[in-house]
Amino acid sequence: MSETTRLRYRFITGTDDRAFCERVSTALDEGYVLHGSPSLTYDGTRVVTGQAVVLPTPASGSAQQA
Repeated sequence: MSETTRLRYRFITGTDDRAFCERVSTALDEGYVLHGSPSLTYDGTRVVTGQAVVLPTPASGSAQQA
């Protein structure tokens, strides 16, 4: 798989801060959509956030003509 091939599923994690929000926003700008609710946990020092994103799959047969 080349480095330019986008994964259909990604789980983005990081500290609950602006940088994390920017990473999720960038994924949305690249065509990903949110999948499920964000996850939050506390590691004893900081809040760690995770958000799954997926690339939508085209509807089967929608681009095909008879």
